[in-house]
Amino acid sequence: MNAPLTLAAFAAMDVGVLKGIGPKRQKGLADLEITSLYDVLTTYPRRYIDRTNQASIADLSLGEDGMVMVEVENVTSRQTRNRKSMVFVDVSDGTGRMRITFFNQPWRTRQLHAGMTAIVFGRCEDYRGSRQMTNPVVDLVGDQTGRIVPVYPNSEKAGIGTAELSKAVGEVLRRSGQRGFAEPLPAALLGRHDLVGRSQALRAIHAPETMGQVADAKRRLIYDELFRIQVALVRRKMQLAATTVGVPHEPNGVLVDGFFAGLPFALTSAQQRTIAEVFADLAGAAPMHRLLQGDVGAGKTIVAVAAMLAAVQSGHQAALMAPTEVLAEQHHASVREMLDGLEVADAGTLAGTRPLGVGLLSNRTTAAGRRKIEAGLAEGRIDLLIGTHALIQDGVNFPSLGMVVIDEQHRFGVEQRAALRSKGAGEAVPDVLVMTATPIPRTAAMTVYGDLDVSVLDELPPGRTPIDTRWVRLPFEGAEGELDLTGVDPAAEPGMWQHIRAEVEAGRQVYVVTPLVEESAKLEASSAEETLVRLQADELNGLRLGLLHGRVPSADKETTMASFRRGEIDVLVATTVIEVGVDVPNATVMTILDADRFGIAQLHQLRGRVGRGSHASFCYLVAAASNPIAEQRLEAMVATTDGFELAEVDLELRGEGTIMGERQKGRSDLKLASLRRDRYWVEKAREDAIELLTADPELADHAILAEEIEALLADDETDFLLKS
Repeated sequence: MNAPLTLAAFAAMDVGVLKGIGPKRQKGLADLEITSLYDVLTTYPRRYIDRTNQASIADLSLGEDGMVMVEVENVTSRQTRNRKSMVFVDVSDGTGRMRITFFNQPWRTRQLHAGMTAIVFGRCEDYRGSRQMTNPVVDLVGDQTGRIVPVYPNSEKAGIGTAELSKAVGEVLRRSGQRGFAEPLPAALLGRHDLVGRSQALRAIHAPETMGQVADAKRRLIYDELFRIQVALVRRKMQLAATTVGVPHEPNGVLVDGFFAGLPFALTSAQQRTIAEVFADLAGAAPMHRLLQGDVGAGKTIVAVAAMLAAVQSGHQAALMAPTEVLAEQHHASVREMLDGLEVADAGTLAGTRPLGVGLLSNRTTAAGRRKIEAGLAEGRIDLLIGTHALIQDGVNFPSLGMVVIDEQHRFGVEQRAALRSKGAGEAVPDVLVMTATPIPRTAAMTVYGDLDVSVLDELPPGRTPIDTRWVRLPFEGAEGELDLTGVDPAAEPGMWQHIRAEVEAGRQVYVVTPLVEESAKLEASSAEETLVRLQADELNGLRLGLLHGRVPSADKETTMASFRRGEIDVLVATTVIEVGVDVPNATVMTILDADRFGIAQLHQLRGRVGRGSHASFCYLVAAASNPIAEQRLEAMVATTDGFELAEVDLELRGEGTIMGERQKGRSDLKLASLRRDRYWVEKAREDAIELLTADPELADHAILAEEIEALLADDETDFLLKS
């Protein structure tokens, strides 16, 4: 009973064992996903007030972020002309006074009242000669004492703030003081990276005596998070390589050579490198699990087709699953065209060969067509089957599935991917290539997809037309309800519509994308249907306009897309349904309305729908500079068309939460580590994990670490590779 406490032990103890945690407080903590003592320990302070070096209102520098402890003097509120709420809070600290303005946060009038002490963190601005902060972070800390005061996340809704969390953390630290915290890391790793022990780190991050102690504690705990994930991923990868049997392939041969010889263009060096990586996997005994990421237009389909042909050449079948019917049909058409004229051996024919069989299966396939597909698969006449999730339905059976390609893999659930892979016959596991056109920063790929090998197509084929991206700034309502016209060019929007007319007159086509299908009273965003009516009556009167969104029936959707491809529609007004899989080389303008409501990845995907032909192409981002984050997103889009550069910007702006979302759920989320900021530690953690597991594959000599991984990383997370 005197052994040091492990994190697994803390994870098994309910937060209700702490003094003062009754049912109401327990529910509030649960709302913050704090249910165990492990969750309490790893709810880290988001900042600290150093009372030995505390800033004051008088010390705040204009235009810079600052943090001060203030007393609330007065709270007032009003509504703007468009019925948005504004709350004004006057504060002081003995050195000066300041006004804080909150937009659309009416609950602040309940949170803040005269006489209350609070810590505010935000950018100090000058407004009409007075200091002001807009929408700062507010922490209610109560009467905290000590040289350095930790500030924890607050939740007004849950009724939990710094005072409550400080008390809970303090009790956990006090009650574990005698036994201390178990150390899972070998002494060699601690020494190699000059890391403090876990006990010291956990105590210092919650109750530091100096800010230097905080820095040392964070470095250790950041490494812990990343190392734990990497050990789990590398261990699972090694286990699979040792225990699963792959489908044997001979990637080099007549069929693959014939495909390359028939291409009307030379492969880029990135394609050649990636194909070599894929072929090396296919020739190995273990099944391939490879992530292929490449920017829009980088030529991922060529790599995928080469991989599928390698399987066919080796006597097996291949499947390609796409997220939408539009994309599946487009893949089918382009793959059939690429493979036209290729033949495979068939002893059942007089000539001993037959044309390569390429099938298409989706929900639009008729019952008769489906029976034909199923028979063709069973008899081995269909070598490549392309389709949507219809591929995983009952009755679709492959006698010898050797290769699975999953396009835009993030659009499929884990179970859907697993179901397709399980279509293989016998014990051999088909090779899997998952593709994405959403570039992922290297460190994120190493962590989120750490159990897959990663290939990157970082080079665009020659002849791709650069896309001229322009931000058409719209005015927006400022702090006092006045229109903010900063950077707005009154001629920009009319000029954009004139340019669109000129492109149509020159025989080109245009996309106009909106965030919503119908008008919404809650969201001030353009809708596809309202926009179509407006453009027909006004800016684009006389042009041939079409409408496409998610609620359009499938048959009508394809009819509209076919008309657009044939040039019978000049301007396609659509939602993000056209984000992936629409390839119309004659389209030269992408206009995105309310562009500030889209993320960088979506904006980049939409922009990739143009620039696919030989004509100069343009992307217009129509939006107000409504907040700093949106402004940075739009400026990044204007500055570069490099998807990987944009992915780094996206990671910077959004943080890790959304990127880790598909992979890590619950306790294993990164709480301190940043895939952007801590790139060095991501790579070191992976190197260390490989070294440790090479020497001790079963973690027999690292029992505390093994127990920790089992307790903190759920099975469905570490099993991700099996279902990828």
